[in-house]
Amino acid sequence: MYEILMMWDWLGFAIRWLHVITAMAWIGSSFYFIALDLGLRKSPDLPVGAHGEEWQVHGGGFYHIRKYLVAPARCPST
Repeated sequence: MYEILMMWDWLGFAIRWLHVITAMAWIGSSFYFIALDLGLRKSPDLPVGAHGEEWQVHGGGFYHIRKYLVAPARCPST
């Protein structure tokens, strides 16, 4: 019986920490998208329907991001 109680306590401990880590990831991704929206810039060559664009550099790669407020006329199949 003691072993079952110990396993139950460890399971509760693991679930609580999983909840804390998940909450941290959720909040972190929210802050990322807020920062992404704040970094958007308008330019004259944006496609119709695009709200803004941003360039980012990470890990030696360049990312060109565009935000559309509605779905663009042509979306990729993936």
